[in-house]
Amino acid sequence: MKKVLFVLGHLSDKDIEWLIENGSTRQLRSGEYLVRQGESIKEIYIVLSGSLRIFNEQNPQHEIAHISSGEIIGEMSFLDERPPSVSVVANEEVKVYRISLEPVRQYMEVNTRFAARFYYSIALFLSDRLRKTTSRLGYGAPEDDIDELNSNILLQVGHAGSRFHRLLNKFAES
Repeated sequence: MKKVLFVLGHLSDKDIEWLIENGSTRQLRSGEYLVRQGESIKEIYIVLSGSLRIFNEQNPQHEIAHISSGEIIGEMSFLDERPPSVSVVANEEVKVYRISLEPVRQYMEVNTRFAARFYYSIALFLSDRLRKTTSRLGYGAPEDDIDELNSNILLQVGHAGSRFHRLLNKFAES
């Protein structure tokens, strides 16, 4: 499942409009870094098209993950304000939606309902990632790695899909 659905599914249409108005796109060429390990980042990214690889600079040949459209990057640094522990580089031409962290934090101060929805969606996203990682390491039950959604999340998927398409359409001409 596209990880962006965890986030967009729990935000309101007004939240999405605010994100669209306050974000922009960025194009990357193959081999270009989006994130460098140990260097602070000031934005959250949603991959709109293309693919990227995630790796540790100490072992750059070992790919930790391969991500593509619908994935989110920078959520951990948003939460804990620490530099990323991995690097992210484009495998091909990539287009990402980006929004600076400072305006998001400022908007959260004046719109606490947005803040609650945003943090809840990030928590769901990270919980899903942790369950999958635990399972891949051999500590979870095999069925924990199945990409199933509970009924709460399933209700939001339709909205999330249309919101992601709205982001894609908005920035298609950029």
